[in-house]
Amino acid sequence: MLDLGNIKLIVAASITDVAATTPEKVAIQQVQLAERQRLFGVLPNFYVAYDTRFIPLSPKLKFQLALRTSTDAATFLGAGFLAGIDQASDVAPHYEQGASGYAKRVGAAYTGAFTDIFLGGAVFPTLFKQDPRYFYQGTGSKKSRMLHAISSPFVCMGDNGRWQPNYSSMVGDVASSAMTNLYYPPIDRGGGLVVKGAIEITGARMVSSVLQEFVFRKLTTNTHHHVHNSKARIVSP
Repeated sequence: MLDLGNIKLIVAASITDVAATTPEKVAIQQVQLAERQRLFGVLPNFYVAYDTRFIPLSPKLKFQLALRTSTDAATFLGAGFLAGIDQASDVAPHYEQGASGYAKRVGAAYTGAFTDIFLGGAVFPTLFKQDPRYFYQGTGSKKSRMLHAISSPFVCMGDNGRWQPNYSSMVGDVASSAMTNLYYPPIDRGGGLVVKGAIEITGARMVSSVLQEFVFRKLTTNTHHHVHNSKARIVSP
């Protein structure tokens, strides 16, 4: 008589393996891989997605990514470097010179980075149900890639898998700039300076996205990606 016992066991094991790979687990893996991406092997480059599979991040993953970025050693060192440039050129924020002024500049630079990362990368993306990552296009004409990059502060992928106005980035940039009124010297406060700061943050984000699309891919270590299409492919739960 033909024994079918082994066949049944093999089928059952295959079904179990397929069921174990859920969109939630893939999203966790994507974030874990992204947290290993570094420019020149040093600077965190966690907010660019090279995987064509779009899977929405849970609020927990959005905050995890923001916390990992804001507490990275390179983020602190970056604040110190920026503070040194501001001190040497004596530009805003206009703290005094000397060690005390430098310390205040470092604190201000890090606070600005922290609020920008958390507001634009976690808080507002959670409230508006949007994805804070930049989705690398990598193919198509240079024009289409350039448009994709420079529009990223204004257009993003929603958690529903559709492109939509990037409220998270736009509101986050204004909110982050507005918070400088809490710790900048009185001479560097006011509505006009908040608007100016928000424009500068958005402009820097556009430049960063262009560099992500055309330069940073080659300089980033530990990247993991598939063959890319012009738009991210959605993986449904």
